[in-house]
Amino acid sequence: MKPFPWQQAMGFGFGVLRLAPDDFWRMTPRELAQAIRAIQGYATAPLARAELDELQARFPDAPPKGGRDD
Repeated sequence: MKPFPWQQAMGFGFGVLRLAPDDFWRMTPRELAQAIRAIQGYATAPLARAELDELQARFPDAPPKGGRDD
């Protein structure tokens, strides 16, 4: 099990939400999560390897050999 990310939670609570320490420490983790989602939205799942490979094939970083990069 991953430990709770206290550094990030406190940074968000104090820095972004501008909560007083007493208010922050009274929040439940569920309440804090909802406050984060209200500002940042829901996190999306990372791409699967096959999806990344497909995007790289469709949109390569370099132009095709012999092609022009206008």
